Amino acid sequence: AVARLAAEQEVENLSGLSPNPEKDIFVVRENRTTCLMAEFAAKFIVPYDVWASNYVDLITEQADIPLSRGAEMKGKCGTNESELELSWLNQAYTLKLSFLKEGHNTSRGPEASWRLSRIQFTYDTSERTYFKDAVSPGKHTASSHRLSALVTPAGRSYECQAQQTISLVSSDHQKSVQLLLSEVRLQPFDIPADFVFSEEHKCPVDQREQLEETLPLILGLILGLVIVITLGIYHIHHKLTASQVQIPRDRSQYKHMG
Repeated sequence: AVARLAAEQEVENLSGLSPNPEKDIFVVRENRTTCLMAEFAAKFIVPYDVWASNYVDLITEQADIPLSRGAEMKGKCGTNESELELSWLNQAYTLKLSFLKEGHNTSRGPEASWRLSRIQFTYDTSERTYFKDAVSPGKHTASSHRLSALVTPAGRSYECQAQQTISLVSSDHQKSVQLLLSEVRLQPFDIPADFVFSEEHKCPVDQREQLEETLPLILGLILGLVIVITLGIYHIHHKLTASQVQIPRDRSQYKHMG
């Protein structure tokens, strides 16, 4: 148990290596081997109540809370379950991501995949960097219910450059907290080598955008090929018809014959 605890605490925040100041990089290692890697940019949109100018009514404000680059982290890896926990601003904010790998039967036979199975975000509305004059300030927890996100075939990493929004339900009067994720590259299981992602599994949005980018090029190439083939056929046809003996239509031109 002591050895396992020591392994779980072998974590590294490599966010400083990213050229994007909004993107964070986290690595969990056990027995000197990378077992979880995560790169992403994250921001939370949190509604909270403040007093109106009449100090009688309540109005709702919105806090935009980015994941701090200097976040402290914990992590643990397992055969079928892994976890990444981040905290920042003196633990006023804590984000816990839980991952699950499971097998299932398909028409092609048994297959395995992993997914983001749970998100838990704890925030303190008494923290003044992002919350201004919150009514009844205190700690709240926003979490997902029966989450099945970032589903990826086992043995591969998940990649998505597009922004994704995941809704969480808060203990603060069931308010809806939005988690915005972008520039995601993540793998919580089966990493092939130290600090090396497996082959990526692109999210549907990235696949669609890639298709939209390449489709005009493909259509242009097809159109160019059709034009070349058409011109080639016309040239061949012209040469064949030019080499054939032309039969005169004017009968007077037959006088030299016979």
